[in-house]
Amino acid sequence: MTDCIFCKIINGEIPSDKVYEDDKILAFNDVDPQSPTHILVIPKEHIESLNHLDENNIDIIKEIYIKIKEIAKEQGLSDRGYRVVTNCGKEGGQTVGHLHFHLLGGRNLQWPPG
Repeated sequence: MTDCIFCKIINGEIPSDKVYEDDKILAFNDVDPQSPTHILVIPKEHIESLNHLDENNIDIIKEIYIKIKEIAKEQGLSDRGYRVVTNCGKEGGQTVGHLHFHLLGGRNLQWPPG
C-alpha cells in the first residue's frame, strides 16, 4: 500500500522509535501518546482491519498478542497492568487503515474513568 503511513514506517520511508521488530511484526512508540507508555504493534503484512482477517492471515494475531505480553513485561507493565486496544472502522475510531494494536500503560487506566 503506497499511501499507508504504517507501510511507509515498515519500509523505512518514515522514521519511527522502534521498540521491537522481526520479520512479521513491528512495534514502535506512538508519536501522540495517550499514556506514559503508548506503543503501536502492527503486522508487517498490510491488513486493513480486523474485518480483513481470514484463514490466510489470522495466525499473526496470536504472534502479536504474545509479543505484546513480552513488550509489556519489558516495559515494566505486567505487574501494574496495561490495556490493549484495537479500533475497527471509522465509527470504531480507526484512523489508519492498517491493523494495529495500542499497548497503553504507566498510569491508572480504570474504566469507567472516575
